[in-house]
Amino acid sequence: MYSNNREELHNRMAFLPILAEVSEELAKNWTARDFIQFFAQERILLLAIETVTDIGSLLIDAFVLRDAGSYEDIIEILMDERVIAGPLALYLPKLVKLRKALVQEYTRFSRDALHPLIPELPAMLSAFGDQVRMFITKEDAIFTSPSFP
Repeated sequence: MYSNNREELHNRMAFLPILAEVSEELAKNWTARDFIQFFAQERILLLAIETVTDIGSLLIDAFVLRDAGSYEDIIEILMDERVIAGPLALYLPKLVKLRKALVQEYTRFSRDALHPLIPELPAMLSAFGDQVRMFITKEDAIFTSPSFP
């Protein structure tokens, strides 16, 4: 992985705990009394989607060498290449599917309750970071192995 890709990956990975903390705080203090909380949760969800897919794209570019045609493709490739697994592989497709509603259909996005993905988001972002780090460690070991051509 090139050093500029590593730096970008590091920056986005460092953002995951911030998003996790903010989403946990939002869920804990949810009152649904005003639109500020509704808009805050939409921004948190969108930033989570963008961060996860940015990290996925960097990994795909660096290690997998397959082209993703959409945000959903990025998650599918991460699953196919065993970057993510378990509950995370069930959660991330649901998260990424929200992007269209948040970006294109925002006037129709439901603003009447805490979104059901928000309470799970902190644990999922943490798991995503852990699984990405394990993948990078494994891939780096392959490329630095004495038996690698």
